This record gives sequence, structure tokens and C-alpha cells, in this order.
Amino acid sequence: MSDPPLYDVTRPVRSGMPVWPGDAPCCVSWTWSMANGDAANVAELRMSAHTGTHADGPFHLCAEGARIGAAPLEAFLGPALLVDARDREALDEEWAHEVLAMQPQRLLVRTGAWSDPDVFPTRFATPSAGAARLLAEAGVLLLGTDAPSVDPYDSAELPVHRVLCAAGVAILENLVLDGVPSGAWELIALPLRLEEADASPVRAVLRGLA
Repeated sequence: MSDPPLYDVTRPVRSGMPVWPGDAPCCVSWTWSMANGDAANVAELRMSAHTGTHADGPFHLCAEGARIGAAPLEAFLGPALLVDARDREALDEEWAHEVLAMQPQRLLVRTGAWSDPDVFPTRFATPSAGAARLLAEAGVLLLGTDAPSVDPYDSAELPVHRVLCAAGVAILENLVLDGVPSGAWELIALPLRLEEADASPVRAVLRGLA
């Protein structure tokens, strides 16, 4: 019996990678280098907590919310439904009703936002606040997207973030969902146990259900 398929849906992290405009750049440097005669190679990472594929914690938008290191882990581990929204102009309440008919515990949305991995996208499909509210009311534990944000790029108020954070729905952003078949998967995307940060990079994988 063959092993279930496994997809790494994590955006690669490297120096100079595209980040949200105005956010801290990603830089990988070397504290020790064997090429310079040191006993080992030791890398130093400098980057935003929102670099690449990451989880937004409650504190990101809620002043009294938990830091990402204290966020419940259950949302980031378990059955997930991947839906394709590349042909949708709006992820509105009608869309939410269609998705909820499939009874997802965790919802991952493929928008095709990153047409070029070296160019940060500023136009991508996001749920409306009404759609986010319906997902939360239905008990969805996590909303993930391959886009840089669950809110539009030019949003100042971030209503979808606020709806989800207030309802305790976990958020994953910047997934790499190209080439992954739509349907049911097991999601594994645990954030780091960062005691002070509002977000954390994750190593996200989708594994076929047994």
C-alpha cells in the first residue's frame, strides 16, 4: 500500500524575497562560515514574522488577543478542504454558502495570486467581511489563502482579519497551492512558539487522508 501524497505548500524563504511593501526585508547572513575557517556554518535570520507562509495570531489585530506562541494549535492541524477560487471575481456570501455546503473544518483557498514568485502581488481575491462572518459562525477553525492577505491589499481597516480574529478563527497566508488537487486533505502548519510576536512563519504541508 503506497503512502498518501504529501505536498509542501510553504513559500521558500530566502534573502531578498518579496515581502509586503514597507515590511522588514528578509536577510540570511552567516555568523560562522566553514568557508572562512570556522568549525561550522551558523546562519542568522532577520525577517518579519509575516515573511512567506505564515500564521497570523490574535494579537495581530486584537489588542487583548493571544500572542502567536499561545494560540491554540488545534486549528493548524487536521482535516482541511482546498477549494479553487481562481475563476471567482468575488468571494462573497454566496461563495461562502457554496463552500459551507461541503462542511469544511479548515478552509484553504487557491486564488492564483502569485503569478510571478518574484513580484509581490497587489491584486488578489479575498473574502468579504460577510463571507468571513458566515465561515466563523459555521465553526470553521482556520482560513488559509495563497494570497498575501485575507483582506485586499489596499484595505486600511482589515475587516476580514478583525472578523476572524474576534471569532477565534486561525489565519494562514501566502500558501503555495499551485498543482495541489482541490478536495480534502490533512493540514499540518504549526507556528513557532514565539512568546512575544503577533505572527509566525510556518512549514505548511498537505497530506492525503488515509
